Amino acid sequence: MALALAGQGATAETLDSALARAYAGNPTLNAQRAGQRANDENVPRALAGYRPTVSASASVGVSHVSGKLGAAALAEGAGGGRIGRESEQTLVPGSAGLSVSQTLFNGFRTDNQTRQAESQVLGGRETLRNTEMTTLFSAAQAYMNVLADTATLELNRNNVEVLEEQLRQTRDRFNVGEVTRTDVAQAEARLAGARAQVSLAEANLRTSIATYRQVIGVEPRQLAPGRPIDRFVPGTLTAAVEIGLMEHPAILSALHSVDAAEAQVKIAESSLYPTVSVTGNAAQVFDQQIANTRFFQGSIVGQLTVPLYQGGAEYAQIRQAKEQVGQARLQAELTRDQVRAGIVTAWGALEAAKARVIASQAQVQANEVALNGVREEARVGQRTTLDVLNAQQELLSARVSLIAAQRDRVIGSYQVVQTVGRLTTRFIAVPVAQYSAKQHYDQVKDLWYGVRTPDGR
Repeated sequence: MALALAGQGATAETLDSALARAYAGNPTLNAQRAGQRANDENVPRALAGYRPTVSASASVGVSHVSGKLGAAALAEGAGGGRIGRESEQTLVPGSAGLSVSQTLFNGFRTDNQTRQAESQVLGGRETLRNTEMTTLFSAAQAYMNVLADTATLELNRNNVEVLEEQLRQTRDRFNVGEVTRTDVAQAEARLAGARAQVSLAEANLRTSIATYRQVIGVEPRQLAPGRPIDRFVPGTLTAAVEIGLMEHPAILSALHSVDAAEAQVKIAESSLYPTVSVTGNAAQVFDQQIANTRFFQGSIVGQLTVPLYQGGAEYAQIRQAKEQVGQARLQAELTRDQVRAGIVTAWGALEAAKARVIASQAQVQANEVALNGVREEARVGQRTTLDVLNAQQELLSARVSLIAAQRDRVIGSYQVVQTVGRLTTRFIAVPVAQYSAKQHYDQVKDLWYGVRTPDGR
């Protein structure tokens, strides 16, 4: 089923190309990608706990000392100089040193922080996939809305032309006495209402165009017909629910959040474990107390810290983390229920749209036959002008309903695929360069230093 509302020229925008534009340029999706790249950096931050810290220090200054030396400070071989001899010297004390510190054991804190960061990265990827699906569905919806509103506007404009001709004929018949002034007024009223409907349809189309520009990034020009993606829709509702519960990114993201919360419990428990570290220092020192002196200092110190009691805050943090694990698990169950309900709702909407398309097509055909019959009967005086106007209005309403049903039919197929967690450019084979979140993660996870991002910033 296609909603054929625009030309078929070679330059026509297709639904697939519109989805590709949204995938590449939608700001919401690109912002989520940037957020995920920032999230990737939590892993090297956690891994830094395994690595040593190195610092260098240097100092230099000027020290001036002047005063009187006491008798006890004078050597006996000073030639019997006078007691209380004046003394004065200027020092330039300085030092340069290097310090290296390595944590050997911290209660498995670094291990669990790394696992937590990795779980957050995996959960973030699922959130990114969910954002991609939402963006693609919004793009499909915007595309079909523009098509449907364009077709509705054309129907209403055509209806105005028909009613203008109807009014002209009614006035001609009134001038020769075949109808009354009431018939003319009825035709005039219907024409005024049709013109109002054109204005409303134009406003709706402008709104749809603005949404299209927001989601897809360009103004809609010449749009090709939109078609449903039934080949990607599961065969049964039961299969759709099973797929959704296994593959939907919202569920997978919630499960990774449970993993991250469990790691947080272990991180909090690490505050009860001892800490072992070793520190090495080396320094060259100059003119500290006596001019023209220098000496080297070096040390290696191992340190063991055993926490005995820290006020009880660490115990509260452990209890708090355990409660947050329970909260995360409940949230995961809630997400499962929401996904299941969404699949059932989308499946029902798609089935209803299919039935509406069939019924609306039959309704349009019947109304076309009825309108032709009423017009013929009106010519021989068996029908009134009002009967013709009513038949014309019923045909218009049926055609508008058919357009809405065709739009819902296409959007419904996309919604089902989205609710089961498969509305991605890779799964529905949209021709576009794929964005890989794993590529950036692999580029930064093992970096020991550097401030430039992989894209050169």
